[in-house]
Amino acid sequence: MSPGTGESTRAGALRRREASSRAVHHEGAALDVSALPSFGFSHRSLMWWGTLGLIAIESTVFALAIVSYFYLRTQADAWPMAAPPELLWGTLNTAILLASLWPNHLAKRAAERLDRHGVQVWLTTCLAMALLFLVIRAVEFGHLNVRWDGNAYGSVVWLLLGLHTFHLVTDTWDSGVLAALFFTGPLEGKRYVDVSENAMYWYFVVWSWLPIYAVVYLSPRG
Repeated sequence: MSPGTGESTRAGALRRREASSRAVHHEGAALDVSALPSFGFSHRSLMWWGTLGLIAIESTVFALAIVSYFYLRTQADAWPMAAPPELLWGTLNTAILLASLWPNHLAKRAAERLDRHGVQVWLTTCLAMALLFLVIRAVEFGHLNVRWDGNAYGSVVWLLLGLHTFHLVTDTWDSGVLAALFFTGPLEGKRYVDVSENAMYWYFVVWSWLPIYAVVYLSPRG
């Protein structure tokens, strides 16, 4: 082997080692992701997808309960099997729920701006309206003019109101916990996401009540 050939071989080997070293260094390098956000709103959040799935499931439950109401109606000789519920309390609660949409919307917007004070104000307002609704709902049950075990009509009416009340209780509890965290916590950013998704679920609670109101209060008078 000539000296020139040996030097060329050693130079080529050295270049290969340097290339290999650079490749290993690149593969082992850590990426700095500290500047990336640790949470996101809307479809960028797993919580949003989970809430959407829950709404889809619970909408199906409400739809099945309403179908059951009309099925029982077709099988009865007379419907309703008692005096229709009094309109006053159900209508008053409907007005409260519809009015709650505005502070709920403002709480959602405040959360997405990371505005802690705005969340405190509007989430507390929503919580107060939800508690007022539940107090009137207790009165509402007493003015349905039928017991839950009185007949098929009574059972399905209590089922419809009971399902909706259960959703109200759970969302009111969630709102209370979130409000407490925003007044007492140090806060993680994901808590603002929780408020946003809680507001999304409250929209569902409000709008799902309207067909139930129509079935329970208006259809017996039709």
